[in-house]
Amino acid sequence: LVHLMQSGGGTVQSGGSLRLSCAVSGSIDSPYSLAWFRQAPGKEREGVAAIDSDGNTNYADSVKGRFHISQDNTKNTLWLQMDNLKPEDSAMYYCAAALKLWADYALDVIDDFRYWGQGTQVTVSS
Repeated sequence: LVHLMQSGGGTVQSGGSLRLSCAVSGSIDSPYSLAWFRQAPGKEREGVAAIDSDGNTNYADSVKGRFHISQDNTKNTLWLQMDNLKPEDSAMYYCAAALKLWADYALDVIDDFRYWGQGTQVTVSS
């Protein structure tokens, strides 16, 4: 069983930065992917960034060059550094884990993500 506990988020002005973290506990065997998804009111949940057990990363076009996904050396914490935030980045953000999945495909197969964090709100004011 994998448990994900999120922290971070909040409100920031346009152009600002925030960092989200996700504590990963439990047994998770390679290969796997960890990812961040977001959902704005009235919209579908969408993939933002993913990292797999080999360290490969994948980003949605809308966040490339602004967001950075990483894990600490113990792989117990997942991070999402968000820079140059825009109002359209406002959403509820979720971390998630999927087994037997590589980062290249992770953002397109949300149904493969079995484990989810509780969500954290990010609001970017203009």
